[in-house]
Amino acid sequence: MKISRFPLKLATLATVTLGSFIPLHLPVKASTFSETALDQSQVIAIARPYGDGKYDLLVIEQIPDKRDCWAENGSNPVLVDPLLLNYDFTGICRRATDSNGYSIRLDGNDLGLDYLLRLVPRGGELVLVGTPRTPGYSEIILGSTKGMAQGFMKVHLNPGWQFTKRTYQDKVLGHFYFSGSQAAIAAGGELPDTPPTTTPSVTETPPQPRFSDIGDNIYQAQIAEAVKMGLVSGFDDNTFRPDQPVTREQLISMAVDAIGTVYKVDLEATPERDVIPFKDVDSSRWSAKKIKWAQWNFLNIGNPNNTLQPSEPISRAELMDTMRRMAIHLKNQLNLPRELQQTQDPVMFSDTSNSWAKSVITQMSGYCGVATAINEQGTQFAPEEKATRDYTAAAMVRVLECVQAEAQQAKQSQEVETLKEDQ
Repeated sequence: MKISRFPLKLATLATVTLGSFIPLHLPVKASTFSETALDQSQVIAIARPYGDGKYDLLVIEQIPDKRDCWAENGSNPVLVDPLLLNYDFTGICRRATDSNGYSIRLDGNDLGLDYLLRLVPRGGELVLVGTPRTPGYSEIILGSTKGMAQGFMKVHLNPGWQFTKRTYQDKVLGHFYFSGSQAAIAAGGELPDTPPTTTPSVTETPPQPRFSDIGDNIYQAQIAEAVKMGLVSGFDDNTFRPDQPVTREQLISMAVDAIGTVYKVDLEATPERDVIPFKDVDSSRWSAKKIKWAQWNFLNIGNPNNTLQPSEPISRAELMDTMRRMAIHLKNQLNLPRELQQTQDPVMFSDTSNSWAKSVITQMSGYCGVATAINEQGTQFAPEEKATRDYTAAAMVRVLECVQAEAQQAKQSQEVETLKEDQ
């Protein structure tokens, strides 16, 4: 993994200026997302009281030309009246209440998996702190309330930090970034008065090459999406080889990488239960760590004699079983119901009645259309045929999109319930 090292002088200057430690090294991550700048006067970070002397972070964005979402009063600290609690804020205010709704972005690096945002009492005020989840990283201080009082308080961002919104393929998403720039932090916060509408990440994944062999492939768009996510890649001759079979270890590797787009996968973690390694997967094998992690978390591929046969092709039926288990695992991690909600009428395929995976295939056909007829035509699923690279990529993308849609729906429902409780 390549490492980007901040210049020592710049890091030291940032430390002196902010009274915080900017990490001296961060992994350069190819980011799926970019960011778009916001009118800073239309966004506010608030320390929201709950319990006995505890505070959590609330971010509110005012939708232009709508009634006010909040009112400010006083100084050191600025007290905030969150007016949105007094009416139905739908279409008037946008808000984020947890790490699903906001994260840190520094010099184009998404740090949501590496840092947790917290409000910590220090020196007579609440300090907005980025607490590292990753060993070896240092704390980041982003702002403070500049005083202490009862009730809701405004969090002032330190120089060099601003609010932005996450974007994906030029589409603005609901996720807020606390976005920092090394240069701006070092310069005391000299940011442009009118930032550009869209600020692409400096580590953004470069445009993927146009594979010479998928121009008329029915899964072309989903292949491109899977490549962008880092789940699959092409070959040196600029081909994707969509009809090439996927092996067992390749499928496991892709599934683990797909899970890693939702939350951080720690391949070095100690299993919480006994995991007996496959006899034919040596610890030095390129896929060994991912296979072990998958065994621990969701995998159900193997043979009675405890072998995996990692180089053997996976069948379409086995692919669907793995996709189902991957979806359930992700739903568990996101505190969603285990049941795979049927989003469309399941398909009664003409050739699955005698398949061991009949119920799984039927269920996955109703779950965002993950299971579909071979080549997307006719009524045959071909459960025992080899799963190809194009269909496997499409199935992965469909599962991720379906789980993420459920998570977003659950989040919106929770926000409505929270609002009712606050009222």
